[in-house]
Amino acid sequence: MPTKTEAPREAWFYHLERGSVDEALPELLEKTLAKGWRALVRTTDPDLADHLDEWLWTYRDDGFLPHGRAGEPHAARQPILLTGDEVNENEAQALFILDEPPAGVSSYERCIVLFEGREEAALARARRLWSAYKAAGSTVSYWKQQEARGWARQA
Repeated sequence: MPTKTEAPREAWFYHLERGSVDEALPELLEKTLAKGWRALVRTTDPDLADHLDEWLWTYRDDGFLPHGRAGEPHAARQPILLTGDEVNENEAQALFILDEPPAGVSSYERCIVLFEGREEAALARARRLWSAYKAAGSTVSYWKQQEARGWARQA
């Protein structure tokens, strides 16, 4: 269980029931950049990282999200960085957790945990993280997808 020094300041949990990471992630990343923050998107799945690398360039006909991959040249300058490890190479304020969380998250202003509501393993992981972060003193919030578009804060 994380201690207060290992927990994020805030942890926001986004429960994907109708949409997918492909639909939710770009919108949340846009809001993060609009706040003037950098983002680190963490997944331990190399296939998902490859997919997101392409998707963030093409998800809209009229725009894209500037990003790079950890370990590539100029990674530290990227507003959004895709990674599978625990290093905050671009000094992001927001960490997006798509599967397994890193051990050290205390340097982030906010951790955003996106999890599929139809996957029992993802639900169990989100519940464990919620309990651990809350017990360690993080401010936690739970967001649920609306019937139409958007999110509603539930807790």
